[in-house]
Amino acid sequence: QVQLSESGGASVQAGGSLRLSCRASGFTYSRKIMAWFRQAPGKEREGVACIHWTGQTEYADSVQGRFTISQDNNKITAYLQMNSLEVEDTGLYTCAHLPWASACQLTDAQIYKYWGQGTQVTVSS
Repeated sequence: QVQLSESGGASVQAGGSLRLSCRASGFTYSRKIMAWFRQAPGKEREGVACIHWTGQTEYADSVQGRFTISQDNNKITAYLQMNSLEVEDTGLYTCAHLPWASACQLTDAQIYKYWGQGTQVTVSS
């Protein structure tokens, strides 16, 4: 069993930056994809960024060029560096893992096996 714990969420003004962390504990897989999803009130959950254990990454169009996903050398902790934050980035950010995945994907959240509880990001104008 894998437990995921997110941190780093906060309230910031538009244009600011935040760095989210997602740490895995329990039985951790080295070969997996780690992804960040977000959900704003009244909106559907949206895939934001994904990183494959090989280092391949994928981003939603809405965050391309502003957000960067990375992982530590042990592939236990994933990070999401968020720059030039916009009001539209507000939401609950949750990380997810899928062991043995062949590639990143952000369109189908149902495939992810493990989820964290989320960390709130609020961007004000």
